[in-house]
Amino acid sequence: MAGKKGLELPRADFPEQVGVDSKEIKALIEDLEENNDEVHSIMIIRHGKVAYERWRAPYAPEIPHTMYSVSKSFTAIAMGFLIDEGFCSLDTRVIDLFPEYKPKEPDEKLEKMTVWHLLTMTAGKNVSVMSDKKKSDWVKQFFDAPWEFAPGEGWHYISENTYMCSVIIKKLTGKTMREFLKPRLFDPLGYDRMPFWECDRQGREAGGWGLFITTDELSKFIVCVANNGVYAGKQVIPAWYVEMATSNLVSNEKNENPNSRVGYGFFFWMCNCDNTYRADGMFSQFGIVFKDYDAQFVITQSEIFEEKSRQILFNHLPKMFIEDMKEPPEDACTDLDLTPLPVLEARPRSPYESTINGRLIHLDKNAILNTVGWPVSMLTIPVTYMSAEKGGNIDNVVLRFGENSCTMTWNEGSDNNTIECGMDGKLRMSPIHLAGINFTAACSAAWEDETTLLIHMRPVESICERRLKISFDGQNVKIKPTSSPDIYTLIEFVKNFMGSMFKNERVSGRVGRVINHLDKFLEAPITGKMI
Repeated sequence: MAGKKGLELPRADFPEQVGVDSKEIKALIEDLEENNDEVHSIMIIRHGKVAYERWRAPYAPEIPHTMYSVSKSFTAIAMGFLIDEGFCSLDTRVIDLFPEYKPKEPDEKLEKMTVWHLLTMTAGKNVSVMSDKKKSDWVKQFFDAPWEFAPGEGWHYISENTYMCSVIIKKLTGKTMREFLKPRLFDPLGYDRMPFWECDRQGREAGGWGLFITTDELSKFIVCVANNGVYAGKQVIPAWYVEMATSNLVSNEKNENPNSRVGYGFFFWMCNCDNTYRADGMFSQFGIVFKDYDAQFVITQSEIFEEKSRQILFNHLPKMFIEDMKEPPEDACTDLDLTPLPVLEARPRSPYESTINGRLIHLDKNAILNTVGWPVSMLTIPVTYMSAEKGGNIDNVVLRFGENSCTMTWNEGSDNNTIECGMDGKLRMSPIHLAGINFTAACSAAWEDETTLLIHMRPVESICERRLKISFDGQNVKIKPTSSPDIYTLIEFVKNFMGSMFKNERVSGRVGRVINHLDKFLEAPITGKMI
């Protein structure tokens, strides 16, 4: 995506020109592929120049990508502007900004909590990861949450700490965080659009998640932070704040993973590598700063086991950084592309197409999934887990078949979408709107047999692919939803995550047994009839 003139990151002629070993880049790519790490994009910057950049089709430079908790690092910098401009201080008490939530009975912990505690994840409020984001008042959820420890007396990674920073910015400036950041950060970095950021029902950004930006936009941000807030020769972010935010301020040594227990700044993680820190998001979105090497590494992915991904990266970083060279070495690697993601192959067409073409398919609702608030959607659960809006209850499906593609139209709540699916082994791209977000859906379709149609839909701003197996038996229709990453990988991750939350072995065991059966609920077949 082209940015504003004069604010683009310059490109090196070849990796070794700025001291990046192309052979080590190749080794990294092969290591990621051998470990089934689904990379979407990589950008490596050294000495202020992009040494290497690639996108894995159908992901592309101009398409924003969900950042998950990398969003937190942007919120940290927004708070830096707020503090530097005198709207509040690191010592400002949170309850003084929200007197309407002051309890009738004095709460010593609440009186102690400051902006510093929010920024360092030491606030002590334990907001449940199961809290329903469809509810309108996330601020009340924060204040009503139980205390895990007194402010400053522990560390716990709670995304709502970051959300509260977003609310504070809106409360003190009258502007949303994006409006506040536009002249201070987005414009100086050359962003040519306002990034999308998921919001609560009052229009306040989620803060800790929900930001969608391109790989290039993330790289500019990471480069600016790495240069003590300077970008294109201009001091964009206050230098004093950048130094503090990216320093090891508090201990998180109780974490199990080696790269998540070596310290924490203001929504930045310290790495298990000297003088290195990172912005870090779920499914392995990383922006890593190697201070000793004047280098930055940015990657977007769909790898749910983040420590596995971090270990692979640090097997090749920072040893990837070498002396600058004036000419490419004789053994330089030039084959550094990322293999495109698989697409459904062209298969023989079914004569059943003429029977179902243009017919309305009405689907039954799954009562259990609707009760728990997770009806089946064309978006997978990781895409909408923390969203204020959720899709669900796919219905009124209409399939129409053309020479080399088919279309699928369907309803979810108030949203009506149509996707075109390539049936010739090539993807088709379609704009859709679901769960309050605009996506670009990369889609393909193929007949598994004469009465079974496969449809794959990947919203390329996100990280998961929805896969449908649609079976026809006369007027009866059954749809089996699956996903990539598959539900079993997601379940294994959730089990590990919940195990770290519930220290009581008996409770942890019960939770694990429930989670083991999630696939039977979350990907239960949907039945219906053609009308």
